[in-house]
Amino acid sequence: MQLRYRYRLYPTPGQRVALARAFGCARVVFNDGLRARQAAHAAGLPYIGDTDLQKQVITRAKLTPERAWLGEVSSVVLVQALADLHVAYRNFFASLAGERKGPEIAAPRFRSRKDVRQSVRLTRNGFRVRPGGRLRVAKVGEIKVRWSRPLPSEPSSVTVVRDAAGRYFASFVVEVEDEPLPAGGREVGVDLGLADFAVLSDGTKISNPRWLRSRERKLKRAQQALSRTQKGSRNRGKAARRVAKAHARAADARREFHHQLSSWLVRDNQAVYVETLSVKGLARTRQARGVHDAGWAAFVRMLEYKAARHGRTVAKVARDFPSTQLCSQCGRRDGPKPLRVRAWACPGCGARHDRDHNAARNVLHEGRRLTSSTVAAGCTPAQGHAETPNACGEPVRPPFAVARFVEPGTRQKPEAA
Repeated sequence: MQLRYRYRLYPTPGQRVALARAFGCARVVFNDGLRARQAAHAAGLPYIGDTDLQKQVITRAKLTPERAWLGEVSSVVLVQALADLHVAYRNFFASLAGERKGPEIAAPRFRSRKDVRQSVRLTRNGFRVRPGGRLRVAKVGEIKVRWSRPLPSEPSSVTVVRDAAGRYFASFVVEVEDEPLPAGGREVGVDLGLADFAVLSDGTKISNPRWLRSRERKLKRAQQALSRTQKGSRNRGKAARRVAKAHARAADARREFHHQLSSWLVRDNQAVYVETLSVKGLARTRQARGVHDAGWAAFVRMLEYKAARHGRTVAKVARDFPSTQLCSQCGRRDGPKPLRVRAWACPGCGARHDRDHNAARNVLHEGRRLTSSTVAAGCTPAQGHAETPNACGEPVRPPFAVARFVEPGTRQKPEAA
């Protein structure tokens, strides 16, 4: 499995100038390649191949007075910028042909020098980690790195990133070995929400820290100060960085929380079942700010890759499964309930349920059913995962309709006017 390890960089003022030059040259090469292919398509000419495009916008462009300054940065940076363009086009064509799963991908767009995030990617020919712990980047120098943890193996590539807050990071791609954890019999269903970030099927409730809302006062003051500055002034740039730093602190705290919670769930449970959420749809409602602040999609992605590495199982229950409408004791469906109803009693068996806890238990039961169906179809369960055709001692509920395993994606292309 390939993972990314990110570390903070502290370049000197001269190295920041060199990195800014590398960011600019990579952006210009990417835009020149995109412009050349668009012009060829408009003129009815054949698609320009990767090798011919590299000769046109890098090799021959360096010999012209307009692009002679491309030679001031490493050629690895320029070649990888074109490689990113090739990947973008291939993803676009695969999406058009229906060969790529997920939402439809739009055509590549031009990069702007005003983008808040700038980055360059280098292969092994363009960087090296020195024995002293510094990162040597070609034609930039040896940059100080804060090593929060050692690299598990030799990195194959590195991406140097400058974010909106003006911070620099090195993102290494490394190959890691699987580390299976001891098999256990515990399974848990997870109901994600806004009042509580997660409610587990065993009754545990993880509160929602609301990272952005807790910083609203500071953000408001910083944004007001930004709006009072004159456009194009240096003070406006400083004010914009202060706003970006406030957002970065919230994002860092959110990411740390996701990592800690996902590691705990994967470590202590053999199987984790979560409900598939339509984040894009929920982000169009009045609760959009809370939905974005929770970051459910990033949390589920962490669960999936950590489970794959440690020999655990993560299964998703379809979004049309009525987890809040079913009684987890008798299986009676009581119909939809407004969000203000946080507790209810089942008319069939009389059991009283907490809304989120009951939903988590239903997610657990449905996840077990889906896993058992997968095992019955001939697939091998994860090591230590029990084959449970029923609810492990709980009353067996009436069968439900078969859930769809693949949900339709939403289009990312802008609709034509």
